Amino acid sequence: MTPAQPPKARPLAGASAIALAVVFNAPYAVLVATFDYPDVLRRPAGEALDLFAAGGGGLILTWHGFALSALALAPLAFALALTPARVARAPALAVGAAIAGAMAGLAQAIGLWRWVFVVPGLARTHADPAAAPEAKVAAARAFDLLNAYGGVAIGEHLGQLLTSLFVLLLSLLQWRERARLSAAIGFAAAATIALGTGEGLALALGAPGDAFALATITGFLALTAWLLATGAGLLRTPRGA
Repeated sequence: MTPAQPPKARPLAGASAIALAVVFNAPYAVLVATFDYPDVLRRPAGEALDLFAAGGGGLILTWHGFALSALALAPLAFALALTPARVARAPALAVGAAIAGAMAGLAQAIGLWRWVFVVPGLARTHADPAAAPEAKVAAARAFDLLNAYGGVAIGEHLGQLLTSLFVLLLSLLQWRERARLSAAIGFAAAATIALGTGEGLALALGAPGDAFALATITGFLALTAWLLATGAGLLRTPRGA
């Protein structure tokens, strides 16, 4: 007989999954409404920097909250994957899911924190009427390079691949446990999030990435649904199960 999850752990993990689904989407919605995100990333760097400077401290704090919500995936991944029963039944899947989820949260948080610790200085320089034209050009160029590496390479490409792997591995565990609805949603989320990573590669090759961008949005909506389904399943499962 495999060990059961402690009685209080299941509802706590379930509530945490639901909370993350809500908390992660809240700052994203604010950024969509106030910063024209993610479309702002397709604007010229100078326009994006000036729009960021106009957002003030509230915009910086919103980005900080967004990064923290991404980082929260790390402890949640351990709580969901490393239960006594899952480690006993499928240790490779459980440990792999925990590691992938923790690394995904860290990678996405690092990518998002560029908006908190680096972009504000560039935006202030670009929006400063007294700044030399050369300084504004340098700020815009630095912004483009920062987005290409910190944003696309680390936050989006690596972060999304790891997120996709985490969801896939945990969904495989759910499928083995006959939580078929949660698993099916997870498989769809993992596939579309992984497909969305093609956007950065397409742009690097000089090709349009709109279809991949749509896949990313769809994938994270599916991720939200998966977190809600996973959380609800943990809340309603009998303690002794």
